[in-house]
Amino acid sequence: MPEYRAPLEEMNFVIDQLHDLPGLAAAIDNEDANAELLAAVLTESDKLANQVWSPLNWPGDQQGVQLTDAGVKVADGFADAYKQYAEGGWNSLCFDPEYGGQGLPFSFSMPVAEMAQAANMSLGLCPLLTTGAIEAITAHASEALKATYLEKMIAGEWTGTMNLTEPHAGTDLALLKSTATPADDHYLIKGQKIFITWGDHDMTENIVHLVLARLPDAPAGVKGISLFLVPKFLVNEDGSLGQRNDVYALNVEHKMGIHASPTCVMSYGDNGGAIGYLVGEPHAGLAAMFTMMNNARLVVGLQGVAIADRAYQHAVAYAQDRVQCIAPGRSEVGAIIHHPDVRRMLMTMRGLTEAARAICYLNAKHIDLSHHAATPEARSAANKLVGLLTPIAKGWSTEVAQEITYHGVQIHGGMGFVEETGAAQYQRDARILTIYEGTTGIQALDLVGRKTLGDSGAGMASLIVAMRADVSEYGQGLSQLQLDTMVAGIDALEQAYQKLLSESAEDPMLPGAISYDLLMLAGYVCGGWQMMRASALVTSHDNQDFAANKQATSAYYLEHLLPRFKGHLASIEVGSESLMSIAPEAM
Repeated sequence: MPEYRAPLEEMNFVIDQLHDLPGLAAAIDNEDANAELLAAVLTESDKLANQVWSPLNWPGDQQGVQLTDAGVKVADGFADAYKQYAEGGWNSLCFDPEYGGQGLPFSFSMPVAEMAQAANMSLGLCPLLTTGAIEAITAHASEALKATYLEKMIAGEWTGTMNLTEPHAGTDLALLKSTATPADDHYLIKGQKIFITWGDHDMTENIVHLVLARLPDAPAGVKGISLFLVPKFLVNEDGSLGQRNDVYALNVEHKMGIHASPTCVMSYGDNGGAIGYLVGEPHAGLAAMFTMMNNARLVVGLQGVAIADRAYQHAVAYAQDRVQCIAPGRSEVGAIIHHPDVRRMLMTMRGLTEAARAICYLNAKHIDLSHHAATPEARSAANKLVGLLTPIAKGWSTEVAQEITYHGVQIHGGMGFVEETGAAQYQRDARILTIYEGTTGIQALDLVGRKTLGDSGAGMASLIVAMRADVSEYGQGLSQLQLDTMVAGIDALEQAYQKLLSESAEDPMLPGAISYDLLMLAGYVCGGWQMMRASALVTSHDNQDFAANKQATSAYYLEHLLPRFKGHLASIEVGSESLMSIAPEAM
């Protein structure tokens, strides 16, 4: 298998130059957020990803996980690889120093997370969920719960999970039936949860489950859901571990991909009730869980970037090595990378990956600003942009990851369909990403509903103003074709959201009918925006070979990939009539 090589120069460029690290550091008043420390973080994280995590990716996929009488046993080498990650301090980068964190910007954690996910997505899912759980506990839990659990979780000594889905309740959380009964200073949790990522394992001594359940007096629907912290092992007053809690994995799912990540059916309270502790206010659990969910949505979008980059690297290595046919302009048989159609697939993989990375990292930058900017107005403005970018980063990045991993298999030809080459694993692993943490349809509805209709288009309007300002500042280096396409893409996004605003009241089917196309249109246009800026800003880069390649990739994106917005706009313009015209019973 080709080794994983983190794109360190690209990651550094995006954070430092494209997204202005010095400006971010000044805005959030964090002098540690500097280029020297960023370079050190990238270099050291790459060593762990390349040398420790990546070699376990293929064997872990083949071995999978096993449910035993003692719980879930993970693939060989995973426990030690995770231990090295935790002991290296990688889990604590961006968290509060009061609980053992390093206090760095969230932006610094993005390339670390990308490397982990690209090196070994099955293993990378474990700290992904832990990070989200830490965010939820930090934002909503009592000081006592924070004191008991945060330090161990931030250190990576304990991991975290998210427990929403039940056999009868997936997207519709109003149907949740798990219960929480008051008992002294805690609650007794009963119910069953499914699809719980890393719900049980033998890598750490404790697992902290965040569980949605209903109190006895809960109102119906989502307004009656509360959030509870339920540890695998109870914690004594001195911080040591006590008795085993009444929570167990009943089964591990046999999945299409991510075979080395245990996806568990979890049972709470089969022997009297699992002891849990209320997080936040009663009946306000969904809002508390969404703190974790929003963090996870961005990082799942980043997983799309990571698996796309890994598939791209794998495909390039194969295309440089596989000898077939005589390419146009050449006199003898050579590597398939010289053939235009292979180059088309590789450039598509590269262009989409770099655009998606820029969007995800931009989202992270504004998360930093939303928490730490100097003024309430600046924090509020950043928070609004985070809300708008998150469904785009999650939805679009994971959708294009499907195409990118598809091209990776296609470049391998018949060998891509054979598991031993490794190309198929990336496509299998990527498939879950459009489903995790809310399907693409859910992201699209969030974008058109809460994020556009919900504020009468104010967020979209601000985003378009920012894009047009950047066209004026950075567009002069583009060809006329590229500039015209960029301008037309921004105009199309404005036209699409204005149609949503003006016609939704008359046609209640319209938001759902056009939501996917509006999300994808927004993704391609945001990607073009970032690639346009990159093409201009990279001219001052020290490495002129990197600069030339970046500009070539940006040109390909603007000329070949950005025009896809036209198809999405055409579908938006025709609305919902033909979409809904066949009766359900006739489908």
